[in-house]
Amino acid sequence: MTTSGAPTPSRFKRSSPRKKQKLRSRRLVAGDVEATGEEESAWARQPIQASPVSDALPHIGRALPREFFEIDALDLAPLLLGKLLRRDEVVLRITEVEAYRPNDSACHGRFGITARTAPVFGPGGHAYVYLCYGLHMMLNIVADKEGVGAAVLIRSCAPVSGTHRSMTPDQLTFTPLLIASEMYKDLYQLLVILLNHIMTEEFAKVGQALGLTTDWSNHPLYTPGGLEVLDGPEPESILVGPRVGIEYALPEHVTAPWRFAIAGTPWISAPKNTLRPR
Repeated sequence: MTTSGAPTPSRFKRSSPRKKQKLRSRRLVAGDVEATGEEESAWARQPIQASPVSDALPHIGRALPREFFEIDALDLAPLLLGKLLRRDEVVLRITEVEAYRPNDSACHGRFGITARTAPVFGPGGHAYVYLCYGLHMMLNIVADKEGVGAAVLIRSCAPVSGTHRSMTPDQLTFTPLLIASEMYKDLYQLLVILLNHIMTEEFAKVGQALGLTTDWSNHPLYTPGGLEVLDGPEPESILVGPRVGIEYALPEHVTAPWRFAIAGTPWISAPKNTLRPR
């Protein structure tokens, strides 16, 4: 009983377990966690793994140091297999590469330093992006020391995260063929365009998935942010074979086994029958 004029004590209603669980979930989402038990407190202290990359590849590493790239392109190429390319939320695993060395008649650097090829002669670990057939952005990673003129072409990648910006191997576009049919009336020339389009389709998707332009040339791939190369799990086995689409080069360079790919992955460009176990 209370006396007249005295405040009425507030009543507390016991919450049901379901309401308690809802309230606790709201606090966790809002970041306002008040641990009420040892198990809840331990859970609340765990870091939130928001990145889909960590879930897909538990052994993802940090950006590779500059020194990693400052070696011969032929040595760097197989080491890049399994490494990760990241730009914002898009992450790709490198599955196929080609090495291009100094004094290589298939390398862009064979003509010396020009406005287009100057990035190839830059320091190792920088990007070299060029436009192929006026349609495709091709990503290369500069190798060796500054002034050498060597790079590794990224031919194919497997999507890891941000796949809404990636493409699958069977997504082909025939727009370049329609353009070519108007530009080239000679059947032989059209067949050459068709063959080269098929060969470049896969590694053209790398630049497309990452949203690259030639403005990315000279970008350091070992610094956080932008476009970077991250460490990743090494492949169990590697395939090797001659490079593709370099019939203009000297015979010894045409047949040189400077193309490398991860064995057992579907993310390899055509032709695949020229690859053999390393």
